[in-house]
Amino acid sequence: MRPFRFGVALVAPGSRAEWVAKCRKAEDLGYDVVGVVDHLGRVAPVPALLLAAEATERVRLNTFVLNASFHNPVLLARDLTGLDEFTGGRLEIGLGAGYVRAEFEAAGIEWGTPGQRFARLVRAVSEIERAYEGRPRPPLLLGGRGDRVLAFAAEHADTIAFTGTAPGAAEGPLALAGPAALAERVDFVKRALGGRDAELNLLIHFVRVTGGRRAALETAHRLVPHLGAGELAELPTVVVGSAQECADQLRRTRETLGVSYFTVIEEDLERLAPVIDSLH
Repeated sequence: MRPFRFGVALVAPGSRAEWVAKCRKAEDLGYDVVGVVDHLGRVAPVPALLLAAEATERVRLNTFVLNASFHNPVLLARDLTGLDEFTGGRLEIGLGAGYVRAEFEAAGIEWGTPGQRFARLVRAVSEIERAYEGRPRPPLLLGGRGDRVLAFAAEHADTIAFTGTAPGAAEGPLALAGPAALAERVDFVKRALGGRDAELNLLIHFVRVTGGRRAALETAHRLVPHLGAGELAELPTVVVGSAQECADQLRRTRETLGVSYFTVIEEDLERLAPVIDSLH
């Protein structure tokens, strides 16, 4: 069974001092990975990770995840090999096909069909693998939800990331996949792996470490109204309860789904810290 790993995806831009403080806090709180998202209006991934490397000593640094459609694949491979060198080999490369249509339109990039977006992802991975031909490349994380992306990830990725969202989640309120739907996606990947070993990652969307578990589940239900409190209580992407209860939940998720690497978004950076303490 793989050991736990915990990552945080930082999203908010700010001053140099604010960014350095956030990265150091993540390391001090016991996180294993500091990542950055790739969305318009958020922090720019490459310079942010360079600064994160200077501000920290231990944590791995990842792109969680780069939108392959936003980057020329040849130039992206060049930038990532440089980032790998300048971060002292702590880089982990995360890529996805992109899912927010409004951002494509704002950037003047063709949205295209799902097949076209997938093809851009495939080319980006191909160029990265070409750039590292004959030498070890950083661990590659590929994330998504659909069959095509997950099957490709099962063939190429060291880490396979599950969004935990339902179809159409990018275009409206938060829509989480239910417990059965998430388990089906994990089973699909395990079959596609065909015995090949890969780390499984899950994005946790809601964290509350509290003695009032029922009240926290009701709060989650208001944010995700299409799932009842009972379903949310069984959902691996919703982590609520005491630090020990949350730790036990993550252990069950590792045992039942095989997920050992969990990521939270920046707003839950401090919330998950007591759980990390319980598991380390």
